[in-house]
Amino acid sequence: MIQITVPTPDVTITKQQSPTLSHIYGFTDFHLISREKGGIFMFYDANDQLLFVGKARKLRPRIKKHFEDSVSVMKNHREEVAKIEVCIVEDPVHREIYETHIINEGRAKYNVEKAFFRG
Repeated sequence: MIQITVPTPDVTITKQQSPTLSHIYGFTDFHLISREKGGIFMFYDANDQLLFVGKARKLRPRIKKHFEDSVSVMKNHREEVAKIEVCIVEDPVHREIYETHIINEGRAKYNVEKAFFRG
C-alpha cells in the first residue's frame, strides 16, 4: 500500500458571521492566500464536513472563482462553505496525487470527478 501524508494547511480562513470589511460570501481573509503559488484547497461546512477539494497553479484566483463563477460545481453550495484550508504544493504531480487522495479519503461531498468511493 502507498502511504500518502497530506501536508498540514499553510492557511486556514473561516467565514465571519457579520463581516464589516469587504468580503466574498463572508470570507474577509482572502489576502492570506497566495496569489502566485500553487497548491490544494479544501472547503468545509460548519460541521467540518469536507465539501470540495481542488488544486490550482495560482491559489487565490482559483478559489475566488468558485465563489464567482456560474459553472463551478460549488455554485449552488457556496453558502455552505464555512472554512477554507490551503496547502502550498508547487509540484503539479504532487497536487494531483493529494487532490485525488483527499477527495477519496475525506469523501468530499461535491467532488464528482476523481471520486472512487461512490458507486
